[in-house]
Amino acid sequence: MSVNPEALKLPGVQNHPKQIVPRRMTLAERIYLPLLAGMTVTIRHMFQNLLGLRKRVTIQYPEERREYSSRYRGHHILTTRPDGSVRCVACYLCATACPAECIHIEAAEHPDVNIEKYPVVYEIDMLRCVFCGYCVDACPEEAIIMSNNYDMAFYNREQSIVGKADLMKPFTVDEGRLGYRPASLEEDGRRASMRNQAFDLVAAAKQGAAAGKRPAVPTAH
Repeated sequence: MSVNPEALKLPGVQNHPKQIVPRRMTLAERIYLPLLAGMTVTIRHMFQNLLGLRKRVTIQYPEERREYSSRYRGHHILTTRPDGSVRCVACYLCATACPAECIHIEAAEHPDVNIEKYPVVYEIDMLRCVFCGYCVDACPEEAIIMSNNYDMAFYNREQSIVGKADLMKPFTVDEGRLGYRPASLEEDGRRASMRNQAFDLVAAAKQGAAAGKRPAVPTAH
C-alpha cells in the first residue's frame, strides 16, 4: 500500500527545505560597511582619550598606581620593635586562625626575659593565602598587618613561600602603603605611640623602685 507524501503534510506547517541554498550577501556586506559602526565607536573613544575629553580608565602602571582603601588586604608585613626585632611572640594564633593553613612557624626561646618566645621561622605561602585578614585579627601583639602592596609575581613555587626576612622589610616605614591592620583609622595618638615603644617591665620596675613608687603601666582606652 503506497502513501501519498502530499497527504502527510500538515496544514500551516512549513516543511524543511530539501536543498541547501547559500545566503547571498548584500552589496554593503561585501564592502564591509557594517564594520564602520564598530570602528566609529573605537575611533571616538581614541580621540576622547587623546584630547583629554574624559577621565581615562587605563593607568600607566607601574609608574601610576590606583588608590586603594587603607584597609586593603595586600602583602603581609611583620612589624618590628624600635630595636629592630620582630614583634611576633610565636603564639601560633595566626596559624591556627588561618583557614588556608598557609602560615608555618617555628618558635624558640627569646633571650629577653620579658619575651617568652620569638619565631625562628615564619613563612607564608602566598599561593595558598586567601588574604582574608584572619591572621591580623587573631594576633594579640599586632605583630602582623597587611599592606597596600599587590605586586606579587612568582616564577616558581619556591618564590611564593615568603620568609621572615622578606616579611619584615617591605614598607614598614612607609605609612602610606599600610593596609589592613587593627584600628587603622580609629586608634588615637596614645595608642599609636604605645605601639611604637618597647615596653620593658624590668626597666619600669627598676625605675619605680628608684623613685620609691610602683611603676606606672600605660593602658589603652
